[in-house]
Amino acid sequence: MNTKTILTILTSLVAGAVFALDAPPVGSAAPDFSLTDAKGKTHSLSQYKGKYVVLEWFNPECPFVKKHYGSGNMQKLQEEYTGKGITWLTIDSNAPGSEGNLTADAASKVMTGWKTHQTALLLDPEGKAGRAYGAKNTPNMVVINPEGKIVYEGAIDSKATPNPADISSSTNYVKVALDESLAGKPITTSTTKPYGCSVKYK
Repeated sequence: MNTKTILTILTSLVAGAVFALDAPPVGSAAPDFSLTDAKGKTHSLSQYKGKYVVLEWFNPECPFVKKHYGSGNMQKLQEEYTGKGITWLTIDSNAPGSEGNLTADAASKVMTGWKTHQTALLLDPEGKAGRAYGAKNTPNMVVINPEGKIVYEGAIDSKATPNPADISSSTNYVKVALDESLAGKPITTSTTKPYGCSVKYK
């Protein structure tokens, strides 16, 4: 790992520790929001009521995000669960002028270049949706059930590193939560501490 990557990680972690946000508790109603995607189409959470929804906070420049996309891990999850009828909304809440903020054109290029499989990549430059969910990091993951309740919030997996080699030996909390919930079982781990780069709010 080079010095620049290490400094980026340390800066992001410190910023994340300073910027405290409270996530809505698991079991509570998921806050509604309305955001525009990379193609200019508006998506509201309420339009997906009756379906499972995954929210994924995103920053294409973050080493922790690159861990899951560079390895194809995130795309594989997106493809698997959208194929099962689950809505997957990737959200960029980074402010204009800050690391990770995407214009609609840049977002479209990332989706094409990274071969992503989410339902939509949503732009949240004002940070309204991010703050409503207390999203602190990229990636920060939320699973919402068909009743509109939050059933999982936190990290994507159990190894808080930017190393792709750690993916195969980690527990993917999002996958477990979705599989258990789809099978009608209680979710074993419903809350974890998210890790990654801090969301750069306006």
